[in-house]
Amino acid sequence: MSDDRHPTAEEIIRYDKDPATKIATITFDRPDHLNAPTADARLRYADLLHRAEIDDDVKVVVIRGVGSNFGSGADIPEAMEMEMDPTAAGRIRELRVDDADAINFPPPGSYRRGASITQWYANSAAGCRSLQDFKKISIVEAKGYCYGWHFYQAADADLVIASDDTLFGHPAFRYIGFGPRMWTWAQTMGIRKFQEMVFTGRPFTAQEMYDCNFANRVVPREELEVEVEKYALACARTRPTDTVFMQKIFFELMKQQQGEYMGSMITALFESLGGTAMPDAADLSLDEDTLSAGINNAVKSNDDQFPPDFRLSKSGRRRP
Repeated sequence: MSDDRHPTAEEIIRYDKDPATKIATITFDRPDHLNAPTADARLRYADLLHRAEIDDDVKVVVIRGVGSNFGSGADIPEAMEMEMDPTAAGRIRELRVDDADAINFPPPGSYRRGASITQWYANSAAGCRSLQDFKKISIVEAKGYCYGWHFYQAADADLVIASDDTLFGHPAFRYIGFGPRMWTWAQTMGIRKFQEMVFTGRPFTAQEMYDCNFANRVVPREELEVEVEKYALACARTRPTDTVFMQKIFFELMKQQQGEYMGSMITALFESLGGTAMPDAADLSLDEDTLSAGINNAVKSNDDQFPPDFRLSKSGRRRP
């Protein structure tokens, strides 16, 4: 059963496959929450990719979102509720431990409490860097917002086809300072452009991401689905799936030589230590007070402090 805040993982993430074309589709279906996945949905996402990798009916996976946006990242209110839950039952479940009652989670304030979850995000089974270990072809169909956790998927996919109205980035650079996949993003975008994204927190347009070799193709919104289908069919009709598996191992070896997994672990270390950073007076803190006052209002007010073209929200970018 689901409720308005927490639909089931199966409701949030749909999966279909066409054995005739060998193309499977993972669809994020929570448009009223900008396709934000819950913790359970991220686990389902990891499981679906594992299933697709094993399934001989699948050679290509297309990843898309329902509605106007690919997605704006994880369900932040849920994450904050889980963090403040004294039982830590949600966190324990997210770590794939079924019998939460039998677990004594590390106490608040301990390094291990935060590190347990940030280090977990470096594991493919957690649903964050799952595409890095996926041995078949992945294509992300990006549109509207491509932020946060959805930005992870775009960076880790083999191909990114974007509509010309897509905005890419990670709100964590504004509100936390780190994101779990920073090493890969710096390598994909180039360190100079990525540093600009980190230090300003501004989102980049689809054209900017194409210019720095992050996106493979940028098309008008009305042409997006047709373009993605063209790429998916071309990938499905090229070399045999065994050859694709070999090709993916080659690229995985190359990325591991460049430190992809080590980068996830290092960034997780910095995230785990993030609570020790002293805030400046004007900083927005995502704490219990912010949540009780309304996180959307707090984020909106903070966004308005930046120039219009540096703002994260599309409505904010239209305001003077």
